[in-house]
Amino acid sequence: MTDRGDFSRSDSGPLRARILAGLFTLLAAFLLAALIIVVQRSAEEREAAQARKQHSFNVILLTGEVDGAMARAEAALGRAIINTDRAKGTLFYDEWQAAGSKLSALRDQVRDDPPQLARVDALQALYNQRGEELRASATRLNYKQNSASLAIFGRAARSDDVLDIALLQRQIVDTERAQLDKRDSQAAASTYRSNRLTQMMSITGAVLMLSAIAAGWMLVTAMNERRIANEETMQELDRAFALERAVAERTEELSAANRALVEEAATREEAETKLRQIQKMEAVGQLTGGIAHDFNNMLAVVIGGLELARKRVVEQAAEASRHIESAMDGATRAAALTRRLLTFARAEPLMPHATDAGQLIHGMQDLIDRTIGERIEVRIKAEPDLWPVWIDPYQLENAILNLCVNARDAMAGAGILEMSAANARLREGAIGVLAGGDYVRIAVTDNGKGMSQAVLERVFEPFFTTKPVGEGTGLGLSQIFGFARQSGGDVILQSREGVGTTVSLYLPRHKGEVTTVAETTPLATPFAAFDPVARETILVVEDDVRVRSATGEALTELGYHPLLCGSGDEAMILLDDRDDIRLMITDVLMPGMTGPELVRIMRPRFPHVSVLFVTGYVGEAGETESFAGHEVLRKPYTLAGLSAAVAAAMMTAEAVASV
Repeated sequence: MTDRGDFSRSDSGPLRARILAGLFTLLAAFLLAALIIVVQRSAEEREAAQARKQHSFNVILLTGEVDGAMARAEAALGRAIINTDRAKGTLFYDEWQAAGSKLSALRDQVRDDPPQLARVDALQALYNQRGEELRASATRLNYKQNSASLAIFGRAARSDDVLDIALLQRQIVDTERAQLDKRDSQAAASTYRSNRLTQMMSITGAVLMLSAIAAGWMLVTAMNERRIANEETMQELDRAFALERAVAERTEELSAANRALVEEAATREEAETKLRQIQKMEAVGQLTGGIAHDFNNMLAVVIGGLELARKRVVEQAAEASRHIESAMDGATRAAALTRRLLTFARAEPLMPHATDAGQLIHGMQDLIDRTIGERIEVRIKAEPDLWPVWIDPYQLENAILNLCVNARDAMAGAGILEMSAANARLREGAIGVLAGGDYVRIAVTDNGKGMSQAVLERVFEPFFTTKPVGEGTGLGLSQIFGFARQSGGDVILQSREGVGTTVSLYLPRHKGEVTTVAETTPLATPFAAFDPVARETILVVEDDVRVRSATGEALTELGYHPLLCGSGDEAMILLDDRDDIRLMITDVLMPGMTGPELVRIMRPRFPHVSVLFVTGYVGEAGETESFAGHEVLRKPYTLAGLSAAVAAAMMTAEAVASV
């Protein structure tokens, strides 16, 4: 009995020890799991604290970017005003818009912080108020009112808004820095707790290991170790294969990115080349427009004076008349040259109508045949359902005739000239600077000698010509270029030496009905019903003293009673004082108030006064909408042209009044 009892006790001892070891192991495992959960939560708290720190950094950074963008915008506007360069003024709008975008991003960052959100909203209000002040200065600069622009900019620089904006930005940054210090302390505390819990977890793991050893976990066999080793080996192989695939995919991505960068560089270089050419053409256009403006004013005085002298010359009438006729011929030629300059500069006011281009080129058949000679065969082809275009038909005829003359010269007076008109649907960027949409393509093709690449690169430059001296001005293709761009289209030239040349005009489609020129040309109305003996009173608004004087004398010669003034403000005073003014003749571009601005102001108060615009260079005031419903007389003009325009303006006003 004793032996069995001893055996029983010796058998139950290890069992009890294994049970105790198992219970201890389970307890240690429970504690370890609890520590893991606590450590995970501590890590999450640390990450949240780091995210709050990053949020503060972002707010401080965005505040600085808003301040920098606003400062750059004001600096850009200041440089533009000092240099009187309107093109640089666009930098102001870009930087100011960028500041607005940064300010919106800043508001998104602080939307959960009411105090900061209130400061950002106040900053937004000051930004809007500040923008109105600076845009007023930029607008004056855009209208060449440099002194007014500089004065407004100076007042804006001394505005209290500058200090208020700086104070709000400082408050936002200081608040975020205070929060950043607090969040930095919280992040440090979270990191410290996480490290301590990690140490405790390590100690618990060690205790668990010792308990496992004490409980008999040394029973793990070599087979288990070998199985674990095999599993680890397979895992390593899987990771190696995954790494190899990732490297191959990344290599392919880098290759594709490199190819895309090479293509982008080539595209950018091509775009920059086109942009430089366009900028050069725009700069030359501005130059030619300014020259033509002054030249037209001088020509108006010359032609008016010559005509008055021709009417009054008494002694040696034949000799004087011959010299006057020579001067008139020279002035007329100079006027034609300035007209071509203005068309190239896109400053010649167009009188567009809804036009059937196919009918127009067919109607030019006889004119072209007489112009280019019988040795050239002309072939004209137009699609039957051609879309209408909104275009000045006289300018379009002039452009086509210029192209035909150039083709004749390229073919040495003999060959085949083809003209065609067809509908074209273009995608974005397919042709020059045109947007995607519907266009009508008018093409003139010759089988002449063609052009070299060097000539093609300069063919639209003003005064560039390959013709001998005295046989061309070099303004033909430049004029066509300006006319096409002013009409919302573009011109493309394709040529090969020894093969020929094709010049294509792309004009935007018009959705309305086609109208004839007679229906839209007020000058077609006879004006014989107006009796100049009635001494109608006409108000003349012209800033150039010589042109104003010449116009007054011409009106007196025609039997009218002119009132002369040099600005829009003087004109309004005369209109208030006089009730016998029948017609107002006004220049378009004048210092201070332009002609269209004067008409917009006086029209509601004096609806009975007719308006006749006189222009030599329209520039920024030359939008067609500004002339809607009014007569336009181009400088320089003759007595007959002035008489016809005055009569047409008065008759148009009577027709409107009768309706």
